[in-house]
Amino acid sequence: MLQIKPVLAALKRHKAGAVLIGLQIALTLAIVCNALFLIQQKVTHLSRTTGIVESDLLTVGSEWTNASGAEVGSLVRTDLQTLRQLPGVADVGVSYGYPLRGGGWNDGVSTKPDAKQSAALAWRFFVDDHVLSVLGAKLIAGRNFRPDEIRVVDSHNLVTPAQLIITKALADKVYPNQSALGKPLYIAAATSPSTIIGIIDHLQGGSASSWSDAISDYVVLEPKLLTDKSNAYLVRAQPGQLSAITKVVRTALFKTNRMRIIPDGEGEGAGVRSFAQVREQAYKSDRGMAIIMSVICAVLLIITAAGIVGLTSFWVSQRRKQIGVRRALGATRGDILSYFLAENFLISLGGVLAGIVLALGMSLWLVMHFETQRLSLPYVLVGVLLLLLLGQAATLAPALRASCISPVEATRST
Repeated sequence: MLQIKPVLAALKRHKAGAVLIGLQIALTLAIVCNALFLIQQKVTHLSRTTGIVESDLLTVGSEWTNASGAEVGSLVRTDLQTLRQLPGVADVGVSYGYPLRGGGWNDGVSTKPDAKQSAALAWRFFVDDHVLSVLGAKLIAGRNFRPDEIRVVDSHNLVTPAQLIITKALADKVYPNQSALGKPLYIAAATSPSTIIGIIDHLQGGSASSWSDAISDYVVLEPKLLTDKSNAYLVRAQPGQLSAITKVVRTALFKTNRMRIIPDGEGEGAGVRSFAQVREQAYKSDRGMAIIMSVICAVLLIITAAGIVGLTSFWVSQRRKQIGVRRALGATRGDILSYFLAENFLISLGGVLAGIVLALGMSLWLVMHFETQRLSLPYVLVGVLLLLLLGQAATLAPALRASCISPVEATRST
């Protein structure tokens, strides 16, 4: 505390350098706080559960080149039989839509036919009676679809299904404080209801994009096979057999019928992919954004530390004679060290106070323009602590050099 007055007096004589470093600290704090908050959101997004058993699961996208709608049902059944006979295959289902697929179908659902507003917006997965067991989704109430309930339709004639299976999150949304099992549900503009025959614990929607977060857990399973869409075969491999099945599945399907397309590449409708590849592609942008923001934070912190080191070293070189005089008058090495640390602390403190205001303002701007969440206070506090510690660490080396200056410097001419 005794060194505060001389520190403040010295800073008044070096206003430009102190202000520049303070502004650099403020800007770094504002960016780092918001970046760390966004990184945490991205990491949380990446770790979301899908509600399925992701290991040993293979997805196979297949499109027919010359089959009419009436033929597709028969062709798909032949494919299913072929895939189920492959060595190492535990079960196979067919679906238009599955977690993290990369696109799909969603519509409003309600509990009344004349509802002016939907009770919720939900993903629609069109599945057969094997999909639930293939995915490993947990049925917590009711039953699965029966084979005779699967209807072959096209997307322009989506007749209202008699039965539905929905997720628990959607069930709680449309029928709060009561069981949804056996209750009616209207999909889109349907005038006749479907009956909820089953409820699954959790199933993620078809997209990992941030726009779908609000409806990510709202999923409706319908017992349908679409004839005019790119369906996916979902293959559950026996433990340790996924790689072997991946190598032979294309050949097996083309032997059955060559008039098909199994697309290469990534994204919606892609060909043969393990679910690990599906997840990796779905969160590719989130992962990339988190990495980029982490690099930006690291670079900013390094630049700020370098600025503090440079400024402190410059001040030490300018004050060698003053430091020598203080040493000659009895100042210890600890006194000199604490002086420069206190000087930096005051600059850093002013910088972080301005940075707090700037960080909150930046967060508000992001909320207004990009619909992000408001910056949480703990991230501001972490950022403040980080910048203060960084400032002290960056000052330590030049301050130690200053503390080693001999009293003889006082006798040297400038």
